[in-house]
Amino acid sequence: MHCNPFPLLIAVFSVCPVLSQDGEERFSCKTYDPLLMEQLFRGNEEGYAQAVAAKSALDEHTRSFVRDRGAGSFVVPVVFHVIHQYGPENISDAQMYDAIRVLNEDYNKLNPDWSTARPEFLDIVADVGITFRLAQRDPEGGCTNGITRTVSPLTYEGNFAMKQLIQWPRDRYLNVWVSSAANGAAGYSNYPWVVDGSPETDGIVIKASYVGSFGTSNAERSRVLSHEVGHWLNLLHCWGNSNDPELSENCDMDDGVEDTPLTRGWTSCSLNGSSCGSTLDNVENYMEYASCRKMFTNGQADRMIAALTSSTAQRDQLWQPENLVLTGVNEEPSLCSARFTKSRGQICAGGSVTFTDASFNTVSQRTWEFPGGEPSTSNEVTPTVVYPTSGNYGASLTVTDGTTTLTTSETFSVEVLSDPGASVPLVEGFEFITELSSSPWTVVDPDENNGFELTAIASASGDHCVRVSNGPGSVGHIDDLISTTYDLSNMEGITLSFRHAYAQREETNDDELRVFVSNNCGLTWSLRKQMFGSTTLNTAGVVDGVFIPDQEEWQETVVSNFGPNEQASGFRIKFQFVGAGGNAFYLDDINLNGLQVGFPEMNNTENALIVRPNPASNYAEVIVNSTSAGKMRITLLDVLGRPVANTWSILSSEEVKTVHLPLDGLSSGVYFVHADMAGIDRVVRLVVDEAP
Repeated sequence: MHCNPFPLLIAVFSVCPVLSQDGEERFSCKTYDPLLMEQLFRGNEEGYAQAVAAKSALDEHTRSFVRDRGAGSFVVPVVFHVIHQYGPENISDAQMYDAIRVLNEDYNKLNPDWSTARPEFLDIVADVGITFRLAQRDPEGGCTNGITRTVSPLTYEGNFAMKQLIQWPRDRYLNVWVSSAANGAAGYSNYPWVVDGSPETDGIVIKASYVGSFGTSNAERSRVLSHEVGHWLNLLHCWGNSNDPELSENCDMDDGVEDTPLTRGWTSCSLNGSSCGSTLDNVENYMEYASCRKMFTNGQADRMIAALTSSTAQRDQLWQPENLVLTGVNEEPSLCSARFTKSRGQICAGGSVTFTDASFNTVSQRTWEFPGGEPSTSNEVTPTVVYPTSGNYGASLTVTDGTTTLTTSETFSVEVLSDPGASVPLVEGFEFITELSSSPWTVVDPDENNGFELTAIASASGDHCVRVSNGPGSVGHIDDLISTTYDLSNMEGITLSFRHAYAQREETNDDELRVFVSNNCGLTWSLRKQMFGSTTLNTAGVVDGVFIPDQEEWQETVVSNFGPNEQASGFRIKFQFVGAGGNAFYLDDINLNGLQVGFPEMNNTENALIVRPNPASNYAEVIVNSTSAGKMRITLLDVLGRPVANTWSILSSEEVKTVHLPLDGLSSGVYFVHADMAGIDRVVRLVVDEAP
């Protein structure tokens, strides 16, 4: 038999599972999961005792509280924290502005549908008297629109750890986290007494698909935040504190509000329902699950105001005049920040980027400048700009409210890649790269913590490779290394190969490498390879400490599951590493090749690269005609794009250089001579015959 160490807490926490009907998602909430509460207070007897005392104090305050209904409205400052991974959960400011509108309508009896409630309840439809306003001052007194944005894969969890990414003081702001997931529900909140001694657990988490009435949400889902704010202000579900609605035993419980009838709870709009006897159920209540929510009762309003005027969880500090000044919610909106966002920062030539004016708090006029773009200027809120030519382009935005004028700019706002891309083969050993940030590779490190980096401490060949300094603190972190574009439009038999090294720290570590390709310049990606730390990714077993691979701890992987769709001019590769607490990951010797259709030589203008004899047997001479100074690398590749021999030489300006290329030991067949001359690629096909 399992004994619950926190019986009181379990009795008052409600867990609301995801509900569905006819395959359509229905509202669910999670005011709190008992197991999570056990985790919260396990080993924290003092915190548990404080929570019990806070509940008693709040219950007593609520019983004795007498509301002065003529006292006016309470103002609560709000901040939305959008936790995202650049997906649909990164909702627009407009959606959150709309969510505030819905809240204020629902809590002030301004929602147009309240008058359509069942006649039996019209006399007790409550004007709660709480106004919610987005903060205009952040905790340091700086300018804000009451919205923050944080990039983190924890958006897919929506748990305690996500809430710790960013949180403003709970005695000054109602914190609302918007994320892709909400711990298995549509949203959840703690009751005030639960968090009285643990400020870090306070606030509301809600899925992005339940915020506002448009975009990722809709009008019905927009009422979910009203429900969760009710929990935040000490309201229970109408059926009380059970984990599920529609259970017969719910009739034996109560929600602590006199004018809400006993009910089993509803997930459907059964307006004539009397689930616990002859009394009509208040199915249209915001604290029900039914989709026809449109009202609070006067009793619920009194209970919420009691919580708001209580010192429990410092709710009584939020609406004090001095806090309204500190948070700026009573200030007239004024322009204090010029900002913009963009749909993409990297495109192919001929592609487009949509820019959005995110300035706050009021803009009467704006002027965009897009050098190299079409159009080059705009006055629209969200202009779409086409970039016909490859290169790096800046963008600037100037806004005014008629009094203040502000300008913001990005020097390198958009990188436009070539389409068609570079010629293959790609032979990347990271030997001629000094900074990844200025190379043909793009590093995406959303959490700015241990992303792909160039290193000389290990390599499969040469002196350098790239590494992800993975570790226990990188659980859930996702890091990308993305190539520039390559022209595979005239290629068949496409093959990608690479070498990697990785070790677990513990046998349970299951870090992951994903290899994606794109045929449209990175607009969409297709998964081509997955490797896991417990199986194919591991090359060195378990290493406790910093892992630095030796030559025997490198492994080559060949990816060849490409089809006609990959024969594109804007082909790209993405290596994605997903941390799970294991050791460092190393990557080297990336090769991309294919057989060119009907043409033996590639990108070899003006005989810059000559190979003779061709066919050859024991050796060949590689003759390079180059006017560029610097290091040249010559690599001999097999038909799969794998290097079989390499050498290099120093070129002086206006020099013709001959390099001796030994062929001993090579099997007969077709090879490719690849010359990298100061970043300019030349490739010639070489046929190797057996020696006579």
